[in-house]
Amino acid sequence: MEASNQAVNILKTAILLERRGKAFYTQVARQSESKSAKRIFEMMAEEEDAHIDFLSRQFVHFEKTHEFLKIDEHQEVDDADVVMILSNEIKKEISAASFEAAAISAAIDFENRAIAVYSQRAEEATDLNEKEMYQMLADWEKSHHHLLHKLNEDLKEQIWNDNNFWPF
Repeated sequence: MEASNQAVNILKTAILLERRGKAFYTQVARQSESKSAKRIFEMMAEEEDAHIDFLSRQFVHFEKTHEFLKIDEHQEVDDADVVMILSNEIKKEISAASFEAAAISAAIDFENRAIAVYSQRAEEATDLNEKEMYQMLADWEKSHHHLLHKLNEDLKEQIWNDNNFWPF
């Protein structure tokens, strides 16, 4: 029964992580003066909402049956959307020292925490469905992290160029 309690606690932790992420992304989208940044954070909030729904269904099912649902399909991040978001337009709208840039940096930390929780549980889980679920979630969060990290690096390089931080 202890394994069952641990599974429930991990699911609760995961749902809480996603709710906090959604609240953060929603608030940043509301406060952002950049239309492109607003789009990014709204998209991230929607993704976190999808994670909450997914994890909540798993939680309800597990509470009733002590089994995890089989993962039939999941959404992948659309590369075309990622390319659009990482366009020069957003880099022009956001300065590397802006509120939005600080939020991107904080979002990277959120994603790192989620990746760590999901990856660890995927590694520890003995139930195949649970293992697959957490690995899928870790991969999904890694795609968010990649997007945010790339954007953060581009913004950092932009400010370095703008301020002649290069030695040549």
